[in-house]
Amino acid sequence: MESRDLIIKAFEEAGKPLKTGEIDEISGLDKKEVGNIIKKLKEEEVVFSPKRCYYNMKK
Repeated sequence: MESRDLIIKAFEEAGKPLKTGEIDEISGLDKKEVGNIIKKLKEEEVVFSPKRCYYNMKK
């Protein structure tokens, strides 16, 4: 499974906004890698930030 898919799966399992630290714990990925992927997902408008330092999937 690709890193991007692991992050999306983490959001789906949590069902709530997550911090990057929580995402890396759930997905098992490096925090820096999670940050880079989150940045790309934000640019693609797949995720958004409901409040500072938290991210969630767009519905």
